Formats: sequence, C-alpha cells, structure tokens
Amino acid sequence: MIAAPNRPARPALTLLATAAVLSCTLLHAQQTQQPLTTGRPITAAPADPAIAAALAQVSPDHIKATITKLVSFNNRNTLSSMDTDLSPNTGVNAAADWIESEFKSIASACNNCLEVKRDTFTEAASTAPNARITRPTKISNVYAVLRGTDPAQAARMVLVTGHYDSRNSTNANTHDPAPGANDDASGVAVSLESARVLSKLKFPSTIVFVAVAGEEQGLNGSAHLAKLAHEENWQLEAVLNNDIVGGDTTPGNTTPPNIQDKTTVRVFSEGIPANATPDQLHAIETLGAEGDSPSRELARTVVDVGATYFHPASQHAPSPPGSRVHNNLMRMIPAFHPVLIFRRDRFLRGGDHTSFNQEGFAAVRFTEWAENFDHQHQNVRVENGTQFGDLLQYVDFNYVANVARLNAATLATLASAPGEPQNVHILTTALDNTTELTWQPPTGAPANTTYEVVWRETDQPTWTDSATAGSALTLKLAVSKDNVVFAVRSVDPAGHRSIAVLPIPERGQRTPPPAKQ
Repeated sequence: MIAAPNRPARPALTLLATAAVLSCTLLHAQQTQQPLTTGRPITAAPADPAIAAALAQVSPDHIKATITKLVSFNNRNTLSSMDTDLSPNTGVNAAADWIESEFKSIASACNNCLEVKRDTFTEAASTAPNARITRPTKISNVYAVLRGTDPAQAARMVLVTGHYDSRNSTNANTHDPAPGANDDASGVAVSLESARVLSKLKFPSTIVFVAVAGEEQGLNGSAHLAKLAHEENWQLEAVLNNDIVGGDTTPGNTTPPNIQDKTTVRVFSEGIPANATPDQLHAIETLGAEGDSPSRELARTVVDVGATYFHPASQHAPSPPGSRVHNNLMRMIPAFHPVLIFRRDRFLRGGDHTSFNQEGFAAVRFTEWAENFDHQHQNVRVENGTQFGDLLQYVDFNYVANVARLNAATLATLASAPGEPQNVHILTTALDNTTELTWQPPTGAPANTTYEVVWRETDQPTWTDSATAGSALTLKLAVSKDNVVFAVRSVDPAGHRSIAVLPIPERGQRTPPPAKQ
C-alpha cells in the first residue's frame, strides 16, 4: 500500500534516519581529516633568473680595478684625514672622494637610482691609555641607497659594508705605505661591485651599500653609522660586513693550518645578542636559544642562499704528460660556499658588524678561510726572505668575486622576500608531543605571501626540515616541540625566503579537565 503523500513519518524511522546521517557525517569527517604533517627535508629555493643574471655580471676585473685604485692612495689611515702635508691623491680623504665618485658613477648608469650620501663627523680625542685617536679626527662613511619600489616595504633595509681605511705596523703612521689590499680594500670592492650589479634591478625593499672608515682605530665609523641607524629607526634587517675577503695567495702556504681554501668563506655570527637585557639573557638560557640570535639566523640565511646560487662543477681530469690516451675521468670541483663560525669574531680581533650588533641589528662578518698575518697591519718590507705588507699581489680577484656574488645574492634575496613574520609563538598550553605555532604577517606583506615552518634537531647547525603553512598564520605539526628548534619564515611566490624567526613560548589558557560525574 502506498502511503499518502502528507502522512508524517513514524518516530522510529525518523530516529534511524537521523542516526544514519550522523554516522555518515562522522565517517566522512574521519575520512577527510588529514593527519598532522611531519614535514620534509629542506631543499634549495629556486634561483631567481634576474638575480642569477646579475651575479653573472660580477667582474674580477672590476674588482681588481677597485682594489688597485684604493691601494694607489698610499696610506688610507683614518688619522690622515687631518694631515695637510700629504702628496696629492693620497690619504683617506682622497680615498673617500673616489669611493663617492664611484657610487655616483653607478647611480648615473642606472638613471640616478642610488642616493649617494656621506655620514661625516668628528671623533673626539681620547686620553685613555693606548688610545688610537689622540686628537679630534674627521671620519667619513660613504654610502649609497637603492630605494625599494614597494611603498609598503621600502622602509625595510639590508646593508653591505667594508672599511676603506688601512694601517701599517704603527697606528699613528699616516705617511709610509699602508696598501690595505686585503684589509680591507677587498671588502670595499664587494660593496661597490654589489652596488654595480644590483643597481640594474628593482626590489620591493631597500639596499644600502657602504664603505666605512675608522675601523682600525676602534670601529669608530661603523659605530657612528649604527647609532645613526638606531636613532633614525632604520628597519635594518640584515648587515653583511666584509673584512679580509681577498683569498690570500702567498706562494708556498701549503702547511696546515695556513692552507687557503678558495671554495669557502667564513661567516661569523654572535650567539647571544650584544644588547640583550638580563631578562632576555634569562629567557635565552631557559629556552636553550644560545645558538639562535637574529644574527645567527641571518648566517643560516646566507647558507640557504648559497645553496641556491652556487653548485658543484666538474671537469675532465688531465691526461698524463705525453700520453695519447684521453682521460675520461671527471674531477669534481666543490661549490663555493659559506662556512658558519659560531662566534662573533676571531680571537683578539673585531669588526664593523659588532657595531651594528651592539645597536640591536642582525649582523655577520665574512672573512677568508685562512688569514696571513704577515700581510696585515705590517710595514711593507722584506725580512729574512719574507715579504711583509698587505700588497695587491696577494689578492685573488676571482675569490673576491665569489664573495661578492654571495653577498649580492643574499642582499637581493632578502630585498625581494617579504619581511620577517611578526609575533611568532610556539604554543605550550598542553603537555603533548605535537607542536603548534602561530604568527602574524610582516608589515606591508603582499597578499600572496606564504609561510614556512623550519626546524632542526638541537645539535644541528642549519635548518634541515620544513613544512608549508600556505597563507595560514598557524600550523600544527606531528613533531615534538621538546626535541627540535623551530622557526618561521615568509616566502613570496618566486620562492624568495625571509630570515627565519625563532618563536617565543606562549602558554595561554589551559582547558580544565571535565568535572567528574
């Protein structure tokens, strides 16, 4: 019998139907709910064709010309800025004028895309024992600014520097030769060459190319510029200091530990921020974050960028002399790469990145693998058959070019990437073996910004694993927060990655267990 169309269904059938619907809904939810991710091994970001083309324009010949010109000023001692008896075209003032003219020439070639400036001040005389500046001395930092093209991101800055002053065996000697070819005309060449090749491109955020003075007297020039950056609220996300990056080529240096490795450059970074407060030091100790300062994360970014733009090569091994047999063996040539040194600087030495560290900025130092101290802070002379002095003949211009490429690639990547994620937290509400992180977008981040969580085991130097969060501002992982170190970075559609940001624990409100019935 067919029931009438308007007849109400029986209650029992209604309950059964409802149960069936609920059962199907729960089954569907179980089938569609995805398990928490455990991530995947990190791979190198894709190369940006425009950046790669710019790196190909880095010229060892240009670098040689820059270093040769700086050496020609005879003695670039900062104290010579006050001398009135120097020969024409010698001394630190002449060097500063030339560097400024070079920046202006680069600016002219890119339709005045660079703002060329000087940060000039007078360093007061010191009466302290062993003072290096004993009379008021003029110091000039010369720099050029490539402004970002995105109004929402142009305030963000990255900076590269080297120091153009030099010295010989005596701090106060302003007249005898102090070539300073490696220390640090090489670093200035990196800054100028980076400006030359990157000025042809446009970036959302700003790049600053610098040559400072006063380094040999106590980091005076960089200290003044870093204070200026702090007082003017520069949004300075990264400082790359290049000091002694000439790849010393002294003949016969074949005995460990003096063997130079032309495939590597050291990157020094502080573990504990120089300006950390007592409360911050306590938090760092509690978290075990001694190896995750902003400067250390910047150093890891340099490694990340290096993996994108430098690759191993191969060539046929040479056949034995006089042999008619072609040698089919291939010889692998390691990629040029940064080596992380987990300390602020070398023993008994200092560098201009420290000035920026002390003002709270992330800053690292690039230095060749093995320094030759016969060619640093030495009068030019020969003693017992050994040549002393920081001479042009010991600089490897191809090596400096590779250092310039690594610097330029890092600057370009960070200037292209979105800013660093803000207010990054790791939730510690519950006792469990999962990890949940939250964050907020960088200021001015484009709408197409995505985010990547990275991590490494606590005994590993660099990030090893990652998981994408897409455009979401939170991610939960099937990875124990107790066993690894996490960070979050921003990524744009082209794959440019920001510096990773370490999360701060956030306990929040724990949900109380249900009351017993």
